[in-house]
Amino acid sequence: MAAVSSPGGRFLADGCETYVKVRGEWVYLYRAVDKAGKTVDFFLSRQRDINAAKTFLRKAMKGQRVPTKVTLDAYAASHRAVADLKAGGELPQRVIVRSSKYLNNLIEQDHRRIKQRLRPMLGLKSVETAAIVISGIELAEKIKKGQFKIGKLGGRRAMPQEIWQAALAA
Repeated sequence: MAAVSSPGGRFLADGCETYVKVRGEWVYLYRAVDKAGKTVDFFLSRQRDINAAKTFLRKAMKGQRVPTKVTLDAYAASHRAVADLKAGGELPQRVIVRSSKYLNNLIEQDHRRIKQRLRPMLGLKSVETAAIVISGIELAEKIKKGQFKIGKLGGRRAMPQEIWQAALAA
């Protein structure tokens, strides 16, 4: 789990305990959620190593402000990934890195929604399919959380079905 704090807010990134079954094998699902519980990004990886953690952190920070704090759990690859990003200049040296095992409760609650949708599917055929399905689930959750700009799609009072129809038609 990694929590990244930026001037515009803090986001938590977790890849420790969420997996998706693809072709009978478990694939690691890294997700980023900000302090308010809003989804930032996700990343699927066959490997759970330093390169996957770096790729995920790069993707999660893309389009975000430069973080001021990064909070990690005991997973060594995440610590090494942040250290490598700092050494490579992708992450400023002033970024504070700290450890905490309790900050992932917000993410674990958010993982629950993904797990509820994927469990009845009994696995997916490819990583690409899994990424598309998870993108749809994340979009639905962003609409529920009020993160998706729906002004032109019906406004705040529109029903989810109307929003989906407008989004699919666009």
